[in-house]
Amino acid sequence: MSNDYQLTFKPDDLLQIIISSKDLKASIPFNLPVFLSSASSGSAQGVPKLQSYLIDGNGMVEFPVLGRLKLGGLTRIEAIELIKDKLYPKYLKDPIVNILITNFKVTVIGDVKQPKVFQIDNERVTIFDAIGMAGDLNISGERENVTVIREGFDKKMKYIVDLRSNNIMTSPVYYLQQNDVIYIQQNNAKVQDAAYTRNTGLFISLASVLISLLTILTR
Repeated sequence: MSNDYQLTFKPDDLLQIIISSKDLKASIPFNLPVFLSSASSGSAQGVPKLQSYLIDGNGMVEFPVLGRLKLGGLTRIEAIELIKDKLYPKYLKDPIVNILITNFKVTVIGDVKQPKVFQIDNERVTIFDAIGMAGDLNISGERENVTVIREGFDKKMKYIVDLRSNNIMTSPVYYLQQNDVIYIQQNNAKVQDAAYTRNTGLFISLASVLISLLTILTR
């Protein structure tokens, strides 16, 4: 089975964009460093790191020298080609562009051992990877009715998948994207058992009251 992995950039993504070329000096204006500054001395301190660029609600980022670039809705390859076209030949003859999402995360909730929000270093993560990070489903979790909620560029989408089916391999949510939410619901037996457990205390209390009333009335 084949499943093409195509991650697209979305609003609120933080991108680290690294520009390099054979002419290192010419590449410097496109890689703005961030320093920790001291208000008292007015000096920059600490080890510099590369600037991250936030994609706004319109899919735009503000990039040095090149200005506003529309990266939202593009795949990584498309975004790299766009920036290369902006750089060559006006600024750099042989630009090399690398893009990384620095706030990639997925959420696993519901009937799993460790429901949690997971920060992902590797953007190529499957639904099974995420469930594994959550400690796997509990025995009462429904494997045939798993919900994945995905944020599109302008809307949210809901998918229902069966983890036991071979079709999961070709599902659009087999490879997760940033901000995906996986929800594992409990099976009917567990739900009914929980409802019974909640109502048991109420039934015992009512029975105690009735017994007390009957005792008083029969005296």
